Amino acid sequence: MMVGKASGYDASMISAKHLSLLLAPLLAMPAAALADASRPGAAEGVGEAGEAWAFKLTPSYYATTNQHSASDLNLRANSGMHALWLGHYRRGTEFEQTRAGYELTLEAEYARLIPSLQLATHGFAGTAVNLEIGTTIHALLGYGRTNARDYYNLNFDPNDSVVYGVGARPTAGTSLSLYTVKDNRLHTEQAITHLVARAQWADRQRLTVDLFEKSGRESEEAPKFSGRGVSITYDHRDLFVRLARDHKVNFSAENQSRISLGLRF
Repeated sequence: MMVGKASGYDASMISAKHLSLLLAPLLAMPAAALADASRPGAAEGVGEAGEAWAFKLTPSYYATTNQHSASDLNLRANSGMHALWLGHYRRGTEFEQTRAGYELTLEAEYARLIPSLQLATHGFAGTAVNLEIGTTIHALLGYGRTNARDYYNLNFDPNDSVVYGVGARPTAGTSLSLYTVKDNRLHTEQAITHLVARAQWADRQRLTVDLFEKSGRESEEAPKFSGRGVSITYDHRDLFVRLARDHKVNFSAENQSRISLGLRF
């Protein structure tokens, strides 16, 4: 897979995602992509202020048709409303990139606001904001901007985008969300719609299934592709595994398989 621009596609040929006056200064910056940050409706609950830091280490492997395989190592740390991450992606001798980011989760009785910032080597910078409004049934909104520098997007969604959708928590420990991430800047017609179901039960076990469908172009002049995919994550206490199959990955002619293993400590 070849490196691309920060919009979430690879312009040289690849982890839902609220506007507020409070965040106007962030949106005026060279806008953090959603990679390693929480997708819309996916953030875990905020812990108590001052609680000890909790860590999540995630190594991943990517196999793509007609391209070299790639690997990524990501470390995420959470304490209360704060989250930090540091990651490194490498694809053979073709491309590698180190990234770091920060995410803040602000919760009220009927809303959750999640701004995030990210910097990476090769000059990349970006910001994104996710907003969840409601309780049992809630709206999902988002906005993202980058400086359009080279970046490997580990969420495989457009970063210069708007997000809109709806979510629900029908019972304790279960959630459903349906949302679309759509390019609103680079004229690629990129749009990805996700249907995410999550169920948690006793003994700290959880299953998350993400079904997605996409349509769009790598760049404004590239041919248009449509594809589908699925990502399945199983958590058991402090361990988790994620498997994904992505057809027409990043709106290219290629297909990709992904595996991630994780440890919380």
